[in-house]
Amino acid sequence: MTFEDQQTAATPVHADPFDLTRARFALPPDIRYFDGNSLGPLPKAVQTQVYVSTTHEWGEGLIRSWQDARWNTLPQRVGERIGRLIGAAPGQVVACDSTSVNLFKVLTAAVRLRPGRRLIVTDAASFPTDLYIAGEVARLMGLEIVNVPVSEMSEVLGEQVAVVLLCHVDYRTSEIYDLAGITRAAHDAGALLVADLSHSAGALPCNLDASGVDFAVGCGYKYLNGGPGAPAFLYAAARHIPNCEQPLAGWFGHATPFDFTGAYAPAPGIERFLCGTNQVIALSVLLRALDVFDDVSIEDARTRSLELTTRFISAVEARLVRHGFVIASPSEATRRGSHVSLRHPKGYAIMQELARRGVIGDFRMPDFMRFGFAPLFNTMEDTDHLVDEIDRIMEERAWDKAQYAQRRDFT
Repeated sequence: MTFEDQQTAATPVHADPFDLTRARFALPPDIRYFDGNSLGPLPKAVQTQVYVSTTHEWGEGLIRSWQDARWNTLPQRVGERIGRLIGAAPGQVVACDSTSVNLFKVLTAAVRLRPGRRLIVTDAASFPTDLYIAGEVARLMGLEIVNVPVSEMSEVLGEQVAVVLLCHVDYRTSEIYDLAGITRAAHDAGALLVADLSHSAGALPCNLDASGVDFAVGCGYKYLNGGPGAPAFLYAAARHIPNCEQPLAGWFGHATPFDFTGAYAPAPGIERFLCGTNQVIALSVLLRALDVFDDVSIEDARTRSLELTTRFISAVEARLVRHGFVIASPSEATRRGSHVSLRHPKGYAIMQELARRGVIGDFRMPDFMRFGFAPLFNTMEDTDHLVDEIDRIMEERAWDKAQYAQRRDFT
């Protein structure tokens, strides 16, 4: 055997290029998890990080860790790593607060950049909290909301529109909207575009800079795997930052926070969108969770996502449509995000029975069965197992025998 042959024989062969990435997660061996689009699983490195952050940095370092452990720069460091995944050059992304709070900040800032315009255009099918926040911004700023389907947005754009608010991926159907095209249309009308990337960041390219997006927000606990209630992120295009005025003028967004001056002066960079004290432990967890992306490009992740969702849709068409399932997600790959939704009158009971069998997805009213195919850890074999279990449940009428009562708080 030649030396080259010996080296080849000694090197583990991974038929699946994502095997090593999947191994970085602490996934229960008896669970098939299809809910990474709602809550990503625990990266193994995070378990160590929690110990380091609490026992060493906080327990031993105490207040010295603001400098020694660089707690003071966590929002920027996390933001830079997320920026790589969403197509943002350095200095435009910061991690802090929640998606809802960040949306309030950027939406208000965007409206202030378009004085004299009185309309905010929103997608009628947006995630509800986006509509709630937009409504409150409009009420506080004396504006009006124009709530229309995405397909009709271009028809309502005009000289009175200040901002267009768009969810990049529909949270129910997984339809991807044309972020670049809608941004161009908004700009042609003199308006700004605010995007919610909660169902796309970490699973597919967002290309914010290339698309000309003005502001964006997204959460850290879905495809970014930052844990329940993880800090969200906020993007502001560099061209807007010097002139932005966000409404929550807190001391961490101040140009010189430790001068303790009576008057507020915003920081010159993206830091101006910070508000209160950094969520140190949560940000440390999210920073370490992002390590799972170190050897994976977002383009590779997208390729894997499409392989998984295409396999699932094909199997549903071949085996599950006969049971009354309707595929609610786009069949065209370029229009589909990283989850697939099925609709069925018994959807809630079927999801409960799947969970009892160790297959976890989620449910959205009124009858959407959502299955997230997270490219970093879901496999083809997982996908086949999911279809087998749904088919078995329908053949056995297990959803009927269990007599699951529908609850409205199912997550």
